Amino acid sequence: MNIHPTAIISPEANLSEGVEIGPYTIIGPDVNIGKKTVIGPHAVIEAYSDIGEGCRIFQFASIGAIPQDLKFKGEKNRVIIGNNNTIREFVTINRGTAADIGATIIGNNNLIMAYCHIAHNCKLGNNIIMVNASNLAGHIHVEDHAIIGGLTGVHQFTRIGSHCIIGGMSAVAKDIPPFVMASGNRAKLYGLNIIGLKRRGFKEENIKALKEAYRIIFRSSLLLKAAIEKVKSEVDDLPEIRQFIEFIEKSERGISR
Repeated sequence: MNIHPTAIISPEANLSEGVEIGPYTIIGPDVNIGKKTVIGPHAVIEAYSDIGEGCRIFQFASIGAIPQDLKFKGEKNRVIIGNNNTIREFVTINRGTAADIGATIIGNNNLIMAYCHIAHNCKLGNNIIMVNASNLAGHIHVEDHAIIGGLTGVHQFTRIGSHCIIGGMSAVAKDIPPFVMASGNRAKLYGLNIIGLKRRGFKEENIKALKEAYRIIFRSSLLLKAAIEKVKSEVDDLPEIRQFIEFIEKSERGISR
């Protein structure tokens, strides 16, 4: 390990092989840091935080602070961060409360840019990009490969679907389905994220089927339930179509339209 002499590390922290800790960084008790993770100067990793292997945490980041929730009563709930994540300057990630999933969970290979905030009990998947100063309130779930534009605010309990892209300076108050583009205050849908889908290797026939499903659900005059039934009966039964419909059917906050 390469630990700067000015770093303050609790004897109750567990640091794995190849970890690097920069000057003036503070590592609290009951913190676990995986192999070859690099933590820059002046970062603070508080108690009950688990960080995986190969992560890069930049200067002045704050991980594991207590949630900004008036219902919090000092529970020992955790922040759990996976492998190969990049967490840039001044990012704040709060640990969970006892509600629902009971932790704040971040998957693998995510890029969290400077000044982003991830609140308590959020659950992020893999390969997500949060652009500078985008903010997640509590209990938000973000699925794989989503991109959240800079200066965007997302309302608590909202779900963000996989492979979608949200434009910068948006205010997201309802669920954003997978595979779409959304933007605005409040965020509205603007069709499929076709460029993103092509870049990630989606087949043309699958994109075509998603286009048809999107058209029926969001651009026809049918009520939502009838539109979903029409998609099920008329559009090819593909995994992406099933995912698209299931996300909409399970929405509790309602879907951005």
